[in-house]
Amino acid sequence: MIKTKRLILREPRASDIDAMFAAYSDPEAMRYWSTPPHATADVTQKILDGRIAHWAEAPVNFQIEMGGDYIGNAGNYARNEVGFMLRRPFWRQGIVSEAMTAILPHIWAVTDHDHLFADADPDNAASCGLLRALGFRETHRARNTFCIDGVWVHSVYFRLDRPPPDPDAA
Repeated sequence: MIKTKRLILREPRASDIDAMFAAYSDPEAMRYWSTPPHATADVTQKILDGRIAHWAEAPVNFQIEMGGDYIGNAGNYARNEVGFMLRRPFWRQGIVSEAMTAILPHIWAVTDHDHLFADADPDNAASCGLLRALGFRETHRARNTFCIDGVWVHSVYFRLDRPPPDPDAA
């Protein structure tokens, strides 16, 4: 668990399902996601079950809790890829920036990744801007990377190299 000024970044729990489904079934929150909005909680349950199982092996993909409630997730969810999702009522409050600023040092501390990467829809200005603010640099773009409900979308890829060791840390 990691605590920030406003957030608790914690392990996934079975009790997160209703709030997660609220996020993943919201068409606006899923607008730039790589899958369509979840039609049933069963789809979200499979993701939650996977996160719970993965946490035991690699505690690097966090549930974001604020005021005792799940409001999103952020972290290293596959190989060396990072991503984030936030319930719509919490957008534009700096929450993902706060979470990722705390999560990135943790990822570097507990993994041997030499770099992290992220994939975003180029039309998602908020996510692209956040990745740049976190130090990620754009590496390339690709067309027609995901077909969501019959509509092809594109991707922009970002990379963040492992920071050099701190010579003062001893």
